Amino acid sequence: MQAKEAAEKLGISQRMLRHYENAGLLSVGRTVNGYRHYTETDLRRAARIRDFIAIGFSTRELRAMKACLADEGAGPCEGGIERLTEKLTHIDQLQADLDLRRNAVLQRLTALRRDLAVAS
Repeated sequence: MQAKEAAEKLGISQRMLRHYENAGLLSVGRTVNGYRHYTETDLRRAARIRDFIAIGFSTRELRAMKACLADEGAGPCEGGIERLTEKLTHIDQLQADLDLRRNAVLQRLTALRRDLAVAS
């Protein structure tokens, strides 16, 4: 199938498909007239790439996880559990940082409201 149909089927833009290819994550065949031609295998790989990006992986990180993107890597893949665990740890650290910031803003807001009430 051509890029437009593949993108629609995956729920992403054609530009994203080209980005996956330019990042070295997806290698797509071409028709005789030069158009990209996506196979079902390409679509499954692109869907995995899309899903990993959606949960926070960068294309750089995904290049190190190529085995997890292929059909053979649809199940357990070398380093997959370790990399997902690392990503989860990173997300937990980000969440903790956001919680600290949120609490600081709430404290500041409470103090400002209290000071306004006293001044009134």
